[in-house]
Amino acid sequence: MSEVIEAVAPTVFIVDDDASICAAMVNLLNSEGIAATPFSSTEDFFEQWQPALPGCLLLDVRLPGITGVEFQEVLRDEGISIPIIFMTAYGDVPTVRRVMKAGAIEFLTKPFQKEELLAAVRHAFELDRTRRVEASSLQTLQSRFDSLTPREREVMALVTAGLLNKQIAGELALSEITVKLHRRQVMEKMKANSLADLVRSAENLKKSSYTKG
Repeated sequence: MSEVIEAVAPTVFIVDDDASICAAMVNLLNSEGIAATPFSSTEDFFEQWQPALPGCLLLDVRLPGITGVEFQEVLRDEGISIPIIFMTAYGDVPTVRRVMKAGAIEFLTKPFQKEELLAAVRHAFELDRTRRVEASSLQTLQSRFDSLTPREREVMALVTAGLLNKQIAGELALSEITVKLHRRQVMEKMKANSLADLVRSAENLKKSSYTKG
């Protein structure tokens, strides 16, 4: 995933049923060296967009079919966390509160200033980049953990819980020498340079499992 992050420039995916608005947004963003792709509906976007593509979503609130607000909920339910910037000519406080509470980056009222849009887009790009880097790191960490044998995972759990080799040996009915060998293997496979590194890895894996659950 890290290769995708580096190789593909982030794009603003614009969803608005007004073709003139889409064209204006594309021209404005392109003039700033920012890639932009327009869609006339949330359905069109969902059919063509690929999760590996970095960027953000510039989403109109009022759309035919699935509205922008409803689509935000669809993406959340699907576990898709692309940053969303809402735009509308008919903003109201309840809608703003709803989408911002659900994680929207910004809510722009048409007509908005160029700098408002650019600031929101740059912020969204940075959030997306950070999320992708973290996801890539976690994927690498999970791959390392998956390479451990069942016994090595038991040893890792007890080591990171603070038990000494002697205590682990008693807990698992092993000799201390065997525990040390397993511990060394765990450190090598997890690429941990210290106990602190291993504990940090265990905590990150635990947080990830909570998020998935």
